[in-house]
Amino acid sequence: MRFRTILAGVALAAGFGLAAAQAQYDEYEVPYVPTPEEVVEQMLKLAAIHKGDVLYDLGSGDGRIVITAAKRFGIRGVGIDINPERIREAKENAERAGVSNLVTFREGDLFQADISQATVVTMYLLPSVNIRLKPKLLRELKPGSRLISHDFDMGDWKPDKEVKLPGHTIYYWVIPANGAGKAR
Repeated sequence: MRFRTILAGVALAAGFGLAAAQAQYDEYEVPYVPTPEEVVEQMLKLAAIHKGDVLYDLGSGDGRIVITAAKRFGIRGVGIDINPERIREAKENAERAGVSNLVTFREGDLFQADISQATVVTMYLLPSVNIRLKPKLLRELKPGSRLISHDFDMGDWKPDKEVKLPGHTIYYWVIPANGAGKAR
């Protein structure tokens, strides 16, 4: 029941009907719900993006976070999404934005993807996916890497910062030196 409530809230917030969101969830584990531009801006601000960063967006959808980071800060970015239609759309959006030389979009399972080159990871996934992803993040990301999640936390792993916006929450963690030490 909790999942349907979360899904309904996400779907309604994005202007989707519950049936459309449920149909997409049935095909892919997480429904495609674009992150509003003002939330993208706050996510990137909170991440304190700087020269040399490499941003990975897990469940990248239309590529807006990766593209905005490349355009605004000139950094490299990688978007990973399981939906081939979203990957096609993201590549077209990157081309239109003039950042195709800085960004890559890969179709694939985020649980199987190599994310070890990331210094910043962004995501807008469901709580259950975040929790399942936590061991991979702690294992593969270097100490000091920043993790930003739109709307959903990591269960008992308390964020280093939390920013509230009207209708949205952004969570921020820094990967600790020993992986799991601080992330309990």
